Amino acid sequence: MCEAHESGNCTEHAGSHGGEHLLGRRALLVTGAAGALTLGTVTFASAEEREPAGDETKVVRGTLPTGSPDFVYLPVQVPDGVREIHVAYTYEKLPVPAGTQGNALDIGIFDERGTELGGRGFRGWSGGARKEFFIRSDDATPGYIPGRIRRGTWNIALGPYTVAPQGLPYEVTITLKYGEQAPAVKPKYPPQRAKGRGRAWYRGDCHIHSWYSDGKRTLAEIAAAARAAGLDFINSSEHNTHSAHAHWAPEAGDDLLIMTGEEITTRNGHIVALGMDGGTWVDWRYRARDNRFGHYAREVRRAGGLVVPAHPHATCIGCNWKFGFGEADAVEVWNGPFTPDDEVSLQSWDNTLQTDPRSWTPAMGNSDAHSPADAIGTPQTVVLADDLTREAIQAGIKAGRSYVAESAAVSLDFSAAGGRGRHAGIGGRLEVDRDDEVTVRLEAKGVPGCTLRFVTDQGTLFTSATVPDSGTLTAEWRTTASYASYVRAEVRHAAQLPPLPGALAAFTNPIFLGR
Repeated sequence: MCEAHESGNCTEHAGSHGGEHLLGRRALLVTGAAGALTLGTVTFASAEEREPAGDETKVVRGTLPTGSPDFVYLPVQVPDGVREIHVAYTYEKLPVPAGTQGNALDIGIFDERGTELGGRGFRGWSGGARKEFFIRSDDATPGYIPGRIRRGTWNIALGPYTVAPQGLPYEVTITLKYGEQAPAVKPKYPPQRAKGRGRAWYRGDCHIHSWYSDGKRTLAEIAAAARAAGLDFINSSEHNTHSAHAHWAPEAGDDLLIMTGEEITTRNGHIVALGMDGGTWVDWRYRARDNRFGHYAREVRRAGGLVVPAHPHATCIGCNWKFGFGEADAVEVWNGPFTPDDEVSLQSWDNTLQTDPRSWTPAMGNSDAHSPADAIGTPQTVVLADDLTREAIQAGIKAGRSYVAESAAVSLDFSAAGGRGRHAGIGGRLEVDRDDEVTVRLEAKGVPGCTLRFVTDQGTLFTSATVPDSGTLTAEWRTTASYASYVRAEVRHAAQLPPLPGALAAFTNPIFLGR
């Protein structure tokens, strides 16, 4: 057994008969724009050198120090004749003082086409959700991409998410299984349209995780839960992988549009890539300081998707948004059950509405559901779209013709009228003179015990009486464009800690007032 080295790695070999011998300490090499660390190459026997039958396994051990780069690559020289690659890993979760981050190590793999940012070599990522994975031509562990095992240097990607002060001891076991490869499977992606109702309000949840990343539900379970929640569309959003895309088609139907996307999970914030072409993968291996986000935001759009910063004020490590909103098509203001960080996101977003009301960023909400305990469709974005197609739903979201509700039981009708019979709806502009009287009207259903509020650039200027047990209430308020440059609506539950507002039941994108 070889000892771990704080600045290196060592390997052991276990052949088909279980023999072991020390291969020695490997050198390190710092490479790449983000300062990735490359370990020494692990080599396997060629077809001529190996025994006629059996698998071949090698073990690599080492310790990553504090201050390690975001990604550490372990090159593996794969010979001809391999039908399957299997990788398993472990690491030590060492004790740390209270308030200090302990060890957390992610994993993925790139094939012989390389680890170049945005390159074609990506073959899968499971983060910290799995301790082992395999890849074959016809199948792969969820999170990974099946396909031919080709000769060349593959790279196992280790991601030291957090490292304890004592370092992060790890062990990686690589097994190559030899033999003839099965025929590759051609991917089939879900259709980009469902049977809609023409121009109508459609409900969706665009941030959901399955077992293809760190979620606990199957795709079938997610689709069933979406239908039960009254949703018309969902978006596949696995962390840093597109591996689920090719498996969604059986779950789509006339009643459910399934879009294919990704949660691009960087160390400086997460992006929901909403509705990209099936089979599209977008890289995540950069921070704000690397000045690469704009490039990959454009990659999302070139693939037909929208760029949506997710939970921008979340408190988890690496979740807080640091890229700015210049590239955002929308922003996820409400993520899962309403919490204080959603309140911060809502208020921060509201503060941007006055900056340039003609180029504003719409808000949306999604469940970010991971486990069966997380309710899909809580919250949900309700979009006015011309039809139930990818393009129509995206157009409605990008235009801000939408509101966010805690469930399908909640529905809103919000409008503004004034100035010679003009009208405007959510996301629109009411073209009126500064002193023309404007009537703002909100009808809310399914919200018993809540209050209705109108929020402007000056803050909350109107709050209704409590909604009766029927759950329905209509509120009207009069203003002018000189007094309010925009108006948006909120529906709030009763406050638990006055004077703090109660949790949201729903909110709308704004209506802008003026010319």
